[in-house]
Amino acid sequence: MILLRRLLGDVLRRQRQRQGRTLREVSSSARVSLGYLSEVERGQKEASSELLSAICDALDVRMSELMREVSDELSLAELAASAAASEPVPAAVRPMLNSVSVTSVAGVPTERVTIKAPTEAVNVVAA
Repeated sequence: MILLRRLLGDVLRRQRQRQGRTLREVSSSARVSLGYLSEVERGQKEASSELLSAICDALDVRMSELMREVSDELSLAELAASAAASEPVPAAVRPMLNSVSVTSVAGVPTERVTIKAPTEAVNVVAA
């Protein structure tokens, strides 16, 4: 099962780490307890919109940017789950498809999943 709070926490943690900031610095700036922020980042607590706003302000990140990144992670997780549960692609369609292998979603290792998508629809960017 895909948990939105876990994806959100992963994105928040990456944003903080990209800036080289500690949990203590961000929690102080956002006026939220260090323990609670840690639980949000680990996906153990659901963050309210007010709390997300305070954390985004502390990180100097727009909430829309944060949510866009979470949405991208969610899309990948849904594709991986769908691909793992779907039937093989018919041979006649295979030449028109690109393959993308996924070995982790939101930093969590998963079974190796190959996602098939129309050639013109695939735009993969290495992070």
